[in-house]
Parts: sequence; structure tokens; C-alpha cells
Amino acid sequence: MHRYIILIIALLQSYCVLAEGGRQLNLAGQWHVQLDPEDVGEKNGWTNRSFMTSIKLPGTTDDAGLGVENTLIPALTKPQLSHLTRKHRYVGAAWYTKEVLIPKGWAGKEMILNLERIIWESTVWIDGVEVPQKQRSLVSAHEFDLSSFLQTGKKHRLTIRIDNRKKLAISVDDMAHAYTDHTQIMWNGIIGSMYIEARDLIHIRQLAVFPVLRSKRLDMCIALSNKTQKKTNSILKVRIKLKGDKTYLPTVEKEIALVPGDSSIHLSYDLGVNTRPWNEFSPNLYEAEVECQSNAGINQIETSFGMRELSKEGTVLKINGEPLFLRGTLECSIFPLTGHPPMDKAGWQKVFLTARQWGLNHLRFHSWCPPEAAFAVADEMGFYLQVELPIWENNVGKDDAVLRFLYEEADRMIKQYGNHPSFCFWSMGNELSGDFDALNALVKHIKEKDKRHLYTATSFTFQQGHGIVGEPFDDFLITQWTAKGWVRGQGVFNSEPPVFNKNYSASLDGVSIPVVTHEIGQYAVYPNLEEIKKYKGVLKPLNFIAVAEDLKSKGLLHKAKAYTRSSGKLAAILYKEELERALKTPGISGYQLLDLHDFPGQGTALVGLLDAFWDSKNILSAADFRQFCAPVVPLLQFAKAVYTNDEVFEGIMDISNYGAGALEGQLIEWSMKDGERTIAQGHFQTAIAQGHNANVGRFEIPLRAIAQAKKLTVHIHIKGTTYQNHWNIWVYPKENKIDFAEVSYTRELDEALGLLKAGRKVLLNPDWKKIMGIEGKFVPVFWSPVHFPKQAGTMGLLCDPKHPVFASFPTEGHTDWQWWDLQIKSTTMLMNQMKGGQTIVEMIDNFTNNRKLASLFEGAVGKGKLMVASFDLATDLDNRPVAKQMLQSILSYMNSAKFDPKIIENPEVLQQILQYKESQEKAAPGAIY
Repeated sequence: MHRYIILIIALLQSYCVLAEGGRQLNLAGQWHVQLDPEDVGEKNGWTNRSFMTSIKLPGTTDDAGLGVENTLIPALTKPQLSHLTRKHRYVGAAWYTKEVLIPKGWAGKEMILNLERIIWESTVWIDGVEVPQKQRSLVSAHEFDLSSFLQTGKKHRLTIRIDNRKKLAISVDDMAHAYTDHTQIMWNGIIGSMYIEARDLIHIRQLAVFPVLRSKRLDMCIALSNKTQKKTNSILKVRIKLKGDKTYLPTVEKEIALVPGDSSIHLSYDLGVNTRPWNEFSPNLYEAEVECQSNAGINQIETSFGMRELSKEGTVLKINGEPLFLRGTLECSIFPLTGHPPMDKAGWQKVFLTARQWGLNHLRFHSWCPPEAAFAVADEMGFYLQVELPIWENNVGKDDAVLRFLYEEADRMIKQYGNHPSFCFWSMGNELSGDFDALNALVKHIKEKDKRHLYTATSFTFQQGHGIVGEPFDDFLITQWTAKGWVRGQGVFNSEPPVFNKNYSASLDGVSIPVVTHEIGQYAVYPNLEEIKKYKGVLKPLNFIAVAEDLKSKGLLHKAKAYTRSSGKLAAILYKEELERALKTPGISGYQLLDLHDFPGQGTALVGLLDAFWDSKNILSAADFRQFCAPVVPLLQFAKAVYTNDEVFEGIMDISNYGAGALEGQLIEWSMKDGERTIAQGHFQTAIAQGHNANVGRFEIPLRAIAQAKKLTVHIHIKGTTYQNHWNIWVYPKENKIDFAEVSYTRELDEALGLLKAGRKVLLNPDWKKIMGIEGKFVPVFWSPVHFPKQAGTMGLLCDPKHPVFASFPTEGHTDWQWWDLQIKSTTMLMNQMKGGQTIVEMIDNFTNNRKLASLFEGAVGKGKLMVASFDLATDLDNRPVAKQMLQSILSYMNSAKFDPKIIENPEVLQQILQYKESQEKAAPGAIY
């Protein structure tokens, strides 16, 4: 019995299945494939023959295990660290074939082959005869008219040649995400729906809808095809209903005379006074159905749409007349199990549900266009998408073939995805440079053709003279800096002491359109090695495995989890300030994070609080992230992170309200706490308008009652809502007496060695500017130490906050703002050769080196006891309360019985660790480029 079942299944897979009332022949199932790396297929007659190798489509050669098998082994070298490794890689021509039986009932109909999502180029043969319609597209389905090649009731051999080799110069180093091995791989195959569709000789080719919200009207452009070779009278019927409703609004009918060939009809439909708009809070979708009745039959087409209107007013983005702030992250086609984007809604629901859970309302598709399923889910959830043409190139506009391809791809995107309300923003590509006249002409052309979206010429550019105020046809500007300065933390957080009452307004001087900050963040997190076991698909994480093996060889594997958590905590702290500073800036209408989740390419850029699978790394909860990433965010302006107890803390409250409406008569509560103990509290009542609300309240708290060093937390809560936020500050005693007592302090190693020989306790604090080591930084690795090797590559500190050395210096086990001064005024020591002793403050090295690093170290040398601090504990202590407090805490520990360090077995290596160097200036933020 089982044999017969298998035989029946095999027969079904050999042919095709009719669907949708007999109008579609589903081609999914078993095919046969032959790789053709030498391009001999056509010469050898492969256009009309079967092959031995079976493959399931939709699918890829990677899925089938075809191509060159990977032979790389884990290693901390560039091929393995560049990106995830394909288990089988094939780039070239591949031939796919199967037999199809055309239904008898299709006589007299057009027959269109639809192949959703192919990389680059496809060619089709029917029974060995080429269909002369070679297709190239990276954004939409490849379509072939097979009407003159197929006979109904007959079996035909359908052969498809797919060539995934690069056809045009669309990408710097093949990094554009439409065609890359860094995220989406350069797969060969067909990954979406595949079918032959029967169309009546008179049919509706396309329905384009244009909502006019202010007039509560839907304008439609109905494209029709009449292949009967004669003028035909027809009736168009339009029906519209709210999605989910059973009842349609009144039907609109129009009699038309269709001339032979293609034509278009423009209609308008009045939706009435109860029109429901579409936005993130109420993603109301309508369904429009257009029916064409003629003597050739009845033909229908459907589309969903949302009544939404995007606009700009000065420097403010608006949706449906209300202020809009984009809380976004990038989506770079990162799907590490398949190496390609999901083509069904279920695959995209996790992406958008997770993004919403973390407070986002916006995704930017960097240098690629997602498939239909992504738009459909975004429509339903109320997400604002930015879509881009498939290009990231430095010579845009200088290659006629590339430029022509971009115009064609733009037309295809309008046709296939233009009706989706989630398709809100359109950039021509990523970080483009070249001929801006040609680029601006492209923007003008698309904008005149389709006014449903807002446009920008490029998502940032490094080209001088561009990208700082906007191009002539830009509706908004995406940038990381302007002519007046940075608008993201990369240029601020390491260069300036931490302050929380600044924004980017000075940098926006002279910018007259809304600004969206470009790829903010990029704070590297140490690889989460627990992730290795998740890679059960077509990609192998040789980069992660190499890191794990290197740590194991150095006896550091047990620290991997702590490295991930500590570096991740620092990244979260920096992301919080990135987002809040943008929210505090009038004129900024959004940010695009790079990234909420990891980017496994471009040198293994693990910059996310989520991994590449959109799963949390458990660094920060989604609820905590939503405190500063939500429709409504309480904000606090205050002067600094560190105070002394003779000062007064002054807080000025802002409220960022991009929620569904104004908040009237709202009670806002504030408090300052020491752990669970409330030190001060208060409240006030105010109206909160939509948009940025500056200086809605202020309060002062004298700090004189704080007698000991403390970490305090300031909380703000909008009563009756879930909207709350908090910030840490550190308060130290002003009259902090430094008592060296039994400790000898020196800045010279030779003097320290002499004192140790005499059995003394020694605090060695060499001049950080004059010793070898790694430049002290507050921020971690930017993006990736492989992609940007010209940077001091540490990833924050790791310490035990319960160590007695921190008894008078409150700290967590990771970097926080109070460490800024100490880390900036430091040089990180390289401790690989040290045997014995103990590192107290470890600096986490980047994963390409995994060296043992320290900025505070202790050990016994002979009869003496040594503490080495490579951050500045000597200079201007009266104006550096953190350094003074750290020195006091170190001395208290060293003067106690708890100071009993382990023996340093090879003290002679101190000469190498602390060897002299010429003083050097710190690297500028942009030096990595």
C-alpha cells in the first residue's frame, strides 16, 4: 500500500496542481536540475531534456546541497570572519526542468509564467524553443508570456535557466543586500510562488490605488488588456469594503468601450464620512475589488489599501496630518537558516512582532526591496517601511546600463508593491555617490510617477557637498552629520564628557526638511557563543566557532558569557542615549538603528541586543527598551552623570509624544531613589501635545544628605499609563580625604620595584599617555574590528562589583557613564605574558584578538604588594570626582587586611607591559573611515 501512495505523490510532483478556480497551474514541487558553471548547457542541448539531480522548488541550490562544498576551517582570519559561511556555494548558470500538462479548458486564453524572486537573470524554453523574453530583476517576479508556445491538453517540457552571476555594477564589494554573501547569500533558484496563470483575452492587468484622505476618496488607475483585436463594450464594477467586514460599500459601475491592445481607465470612489485612516495605531485596511464584464467573460482583480497621507511640514514628518517620528531599525535580508528572505507571511510575522515588542514602528530595507509577504504583514501591523533600489555604489549615474536598470526596477516596484500603505518611504539606495544630477533626475522621475511615498536621493552619502541639507527633490534627509556637526553618538559619546541636556539642534542649523538619523548605534557586542547551535540551515558560523576555539586555547572560554553580557550592557546604555538625544531634538523626525539585531556580515558586526534570528540575548528586556523607544517617552535633561554632595541635581522634563493623540491633564510623577529607598519625589500636572514637548516641568534635589558614594536612580512615570523612564547618576562626597597611610604611590616602575623589594605596599599609577598599550576608550568597537580595523578595539570593562576594591566606588560589572573619565584618561595594559596576580578591572578585547587586557591589576612581588592602575589617578583630582573617589576606594582596600594579592610569578614582564612610548593624540571619531 505504501508503495502506491509514494507512486501517487511522485506523479503529482512530476506534474502541476491547478488552483484558484482553475486559473493557476502551481509549479511548486520536484524539479530536475543541472549546474552549468562552464556555460555549455545550450550548446549541449539542455534546453529540452531532463537531468539526473532532483531539487525541490521553491528552493535553492544551497538547500539541495549543490555547488562547491565549503572546505574552510574555523580561524580568526578574514574569509571566516567576513560573514557566515555557505555550506555549499554556487554562482553560475543552473538549468531547471519539469514536464507540465496544460489544462484543456485554457484554450483561447493568455498563459503567463510567474516566477517570484530570482537573483538576476532567467531564460525560459518550451520543448527546446526559447521564449525571447529574458528577464532581469532583483525586486519583483519574472514573468513570461507563454501563450504562443503552449497547447492546451498537451504535455510540455518547461526549462528555466537561472544565472545568479553579477550582471551589473550595483554594489561596492558586493555588499548591497539585494546581491551579497554577507547577509542574504547569492543563492541560485526560485524562492517564491511559481505558476502559470490563464488570463482571459480581455482582462484587468493591474489595479493601482491612490488614497486621497482629505477628500475621503480613492482614485484608481485600472489597466486593461484587450487581445480580441476588436473594440469591445465592457462594464467595470468597483466594490470596496473594510477588511474583515462582510458588507461592501455601494458598488460603482462604469460602461467602457475597450479598444484592442492595452488601455487605462481612471475612476474615483467616495468612501464617505466614516472613512477610517491607516497608521501604526489603527492599521485599518480596505479591500477593493474591480470586475470587468465583457463577451470574453468576467475578470476580477483585488487589492488591499490603507487610507493614509504622508507629508512634511517644515522639519516635521506627518502622517494623516499628525506628527510622525520614525523609531526604526535596518533589515538587511538577514535570515541565517535559509540565506534568503521568507516568502510567506508567517516568516515575516516574527520580524514585525519582535520589532513592535521592542517599541519600533519602522523598518528600513537597506539596498534591497522585500517580497510581497513583508508588505502584507507590515500593512496589517501598521509599520512604516523604507524601501530602496538594489544599489550601494560609488559611481551611481555614470553607467548607463545600471541607470537604465534602476529605472526599470523602480517601475516594477511601483507596479508590484505601490498599493501597500506600509510602503511609505523610498530611498534610491545606500550611501550613494557619483553623479548626483543623474540621481536627482531618477528621484524626480519616480516622484512624478507615484506620489504615494516620500522620497530621498540616498540614505546618507560620503560625497563632499552632498548629504548635509538635502537634494532638490528630497522630502526628508537621512544623514549622520551635517555641515554643522554630527547627529549621531559616534561623533559625541567618546569625544565629549557625558551630558544629558544637549541635543543636535546646532547641527541642524540650515536644514529645512525633516531629518532621519542614519544607522545610529553600531556598538559591537561580544559574540554570543550560545548561538552556534542555532545554525542548522545552509550557513555555518565559522566566525563564532573560531572565536570559541580561540578563547578555549587561551583559557578564557569560561568568560564568554560575561563578555557578551558586559559588552551588551554598555551597548544598551549607549543606544538609550542615542535614541533619547534624537527624541530631544526638534527637526529630527526619526532614527534608523544599526541595529536592533545582529548583522553577521561585513566582518561579523554583532551590534544587536537581539541576535540574527531576532531572538533576545537577554541583555535588556523589551519592556526596559520600550522605556526609551515607544510612541510616548518621558525624557530628562540634566547636566552630567556624576555629582558631589555639595551640588543640587536639577532635572528638566521633556515628553516625546508621537502617540495616537494629545494627553490632556496628565499627572507626571518623579522620584529619586537609592535602590528601593525613595530620597525625593514629586508630581505635577500638564497637557502633553502631540510631538516634542520641551520643558514641561522641572525639579531640584539638594544632594547634601548623600554622605557616602552612591548610585542613585531618577524615575519619571506618566500616571495611568505604561510610559516611564529612568536614569542613573552617581554622587560622591565633596570632602573626600585621600589617605595613603601604608601605601606608597609612584608613577615610575623602577621606583615601584625598589619599594616592593623593601616589602612595601605600592600603588603604581604610570602616566597613561606614556605607556604602551591600547588607547583608552569609553565606547566599544564601532561596527566590526574586521571591517574597520583602524580603531582601538576594546568592548567595555568587566569587573566584580563585590570586590572590596569597589567598597567606596559603586559600580556594576560593566561600563556605565561614571567610568567615562577614567576610561578616556587611560591606556589599556596587555597582560598576555603575565603569570599570577589578578586582574580587577578587565577590559574586554575584541573577538579578533581575545587578548588579556587590564586597567587595574594586583599582585605580590617578593615581600611587597602591588596595585597597578593604568587610568589617571593623579591629575586635577579636585575637578575629577570620579578619579578621586576611585583613588580613595583603592587606598582603603590596600590599607585593609583584605589586600592580599596572589604572587606574580614573572614580575620581569612588567617592564614590557609598561614600556615607554611617545605621547599620541586620541583618534578622531571619523578616523576609522
